[in-house]
This record gives sequence, structure tokens and C-alpha cells, in this order.
Amino acid sequence: MNITVQSIKFDADQKLVEFIKRKTAKLEQFLDNIIESVCYLRLENVDDEANKVVELKMNIPGNQLFAKAQAKSFEEATDLAVESLRRQINKHKTKTRTAVSNHKELLSNPEEEI
Repeated sequence: MNITVQSIKFDADQKLVEFIKRKTAKLEQFLDNIIESVCYLRLENVDDEANKVVELKMNIPGNQLFAKAQAKSFEEATDLAVESLRRQINKHKTKTRTAVSNHKELLSNPEEEI
């Protein structure tokens, strides 16, 4: 899987980039045909301490998953976004399995013509 990290209007530390790549690569345990992932890091101009925003976009065959998280640190926001993508992957896998099993069920039980 190809992982691209882009920091908008600031330079991200190499340790942060490696952390994001390591966390995002763990998603391959749940879905092994991930095409690519793009991570955007931004700083929001708000008075709140939680002004770090991480947006993760993941391309998988036939779909695109997206997660956005805001927290006090980029690491915490990355954890939240990765967890959100993990749930989306599980939901996607459940939907595709259900569709395939319904299709197999229809093929194995043809309706009798009247």
C-alpha cells in the first residue's frame, strides 16, 4: 500500500510521518487490497487546544473511505482517524460478504417456474 503524508502550511517532523505510516499500515491486517492512502495534516485556527486535524483518505477497490479527526496532538488525532477507518473497513467487508452470500444463495436455489 502506498501511503502519502501531506502537511498543509507547515513542515511535519519525520517522526510524526513515520508514526502515521506505521499506524496506517496496520490497517492492512483488516483489508489486504488497499490501493493507497493519503493523509492530510492541518492546524485549525481556533481558540481550543484541540486544533490539530488529521484527514485520512483510503482508496480500496470499488470504494473510497474517509476519516477526519481533531485532537490536541497529531498522534491522538491519527489514532482516532485510524480507528474510524478500521470500523469502516469492517462495515465494508460485512456488506460485501452479505452481497456475495446472497448472490450464492440465489444461484444455489433457483426458483421453480410456474
